[in-house]
Amino acid sequence: MIEIRRVFWHVEDIFHESGPVAAVPLRRGYIAGVLTNLYAGHYEPDILPMMEQLNPVGVRLAHELLAHLDVPAERIEGYGKGALIGSAGELEHGALWHVPGGYAMRELLGWKGNAADYAAGKGSTKGQPGNGLAIVPSTKKVAAPGATLDVPMTHINAAYVRSHFDAIEVRVPGSPRADELVVILAMSTGPRVHARVGGLKAEEIARWDGLR
Repeated sequence: MIEIRRVFWHVEDIFHESGPVAAVPLRRGYIAGVLTNLYAGHYEPDILPMMEQLNPVGVRLAHELLAHLDVPAERIEGYGKGALIGSAGELEHGALWHVPGGYAMRELLGWKGNAADYAAGKGSTKGQPGNGLAIVPSTKKVAAPGATLDVPMTHINAAYVRSHFDAIEVRVPGSPRADELVVILAMSTGPRVHARVGGLKAEEIARWDGLR
């Protein structure tokens, strides 16, 4: 069911934002797959078959993004996902990416559950603490070609770690066409480069419940 027309990726290093230069820059990036939306132009009651077909796409894009970031999986501290839906589609088509995209990144980064657990909203089932315990934040919208999407990012193990609240702007030139989906994964290696607004710190994570 899945026809990939294009894969687009972006990686950046942030050294400072008008403050001290970081000894180690924040590296973050995204990868976007441009796909044909088979449900564009008509209402399809049962769209779950496409979600199943997107699982290997999630795995492929997660591994490719990590390769482009050029860091070990252990260096990844933040993640997020999103989707842009062409104008002949509907918002629910972007929701098909929630499980394939989120599970693929969490598994790659060390989550100990499985795809069925993830789809059911269960936590890690094969030992704690693991990595990738936090739910992957997400956003989506129906958009014209060349539209931007601000993809939210949070800490991979605890959603309440305030220093890692971030977003990365995604744009794939000329996409999505009316009958396409753009599915997006994003990762980062740390907190905002000058994070200093308090709250739970990454080194203070204690509950290993995906929240705190």
